Amino acid sequence: MRTHDDGRHELGQNFLTDPAAIRAVVDLVARTGGPIVEIGPGGGALTLPLEGLGRPVTAVEVDGRRVRELRDRVGPGTSVVHADFLRFRLPAAPHVLVGNLPFHRTTAVLRRVVHAGHWTDAVLLVQWEVARRRAGVGGATMMTAQWWPWYDFAVHRRVPASAFRPRPGVDGGLMTATRRPRPLVPEPRRREYQAFVHRVFTGPGRGLRQVVRAAYPAARTSAWARRHGVTDRTLPRDLGAAQWVELFDLVR
Repeated sequence: MRTHDDGRHELGQNFLTDPAAIRAVVDLVARTGGPIVEIGPGGGALTLPLEGLGRPVTAVEVDGRRVRELRDRVGPGTSVVHADFLRFRLPAAPHVLVGNLPFHRTTAVLRRVVHAGHWTDAVLLVQWEVARRRAGVGGATMMTAQWWPWYDFAVHRRVPASAFRPRPGVDGGLMTATRRPRPLVPEPRRREYQAFVHRVFTGPGRGLRQVVRAAYPAARTSAWARRHGVTDRTLPRDLGAAQWVELFDLVR
């Protein structure tokens, strides 16, 4: 039988083996409430400790061999489903997402997560730089800026490559996404807001002010720029969630 530290290269499996990192994930999940959906449980390194929280767990695993092995090890409150998370139908009720994501599928899984409804919290282990950029540390990505009005992203700790088997080429990062109870932008305006962020991130210009002037010449943004210290060197990645929302209100 395979052990939880024996990953399959073709599935991008780098299984978490460090007890401290596993405890950190479980501790973050313990701060949430509701049923748990685990993304890619592998051999159960997180699944079995998560059972200790006394909440229903649904573990979604694409590797059929792992599914069969894990079903023999979990308790009655855990369901192990053989499916690709990208195609799995999530519950239509509040739940929490947890997962040590395959590094080569991180972007695809994150896109699936942010587009999904009903989940309240997501506790995810991704590449360290992805975790930082999602949380806006050192500059946010366009994807983060597009979803900030609906989710709060945070990075919690760096997880060394030595915590995984097989060992990946980069460190991991433990991050969370929390659905805002009151979005900063009304849901009916989501597409409009996200198109605005895309236009600013991809528009011509050497800095944010030039981009905004070119894209929205009639917008009065000088006072906003002074208030937030926006200069010709400021880039779209330098803005925070509240600054994006305020700028959107000004230009729309």
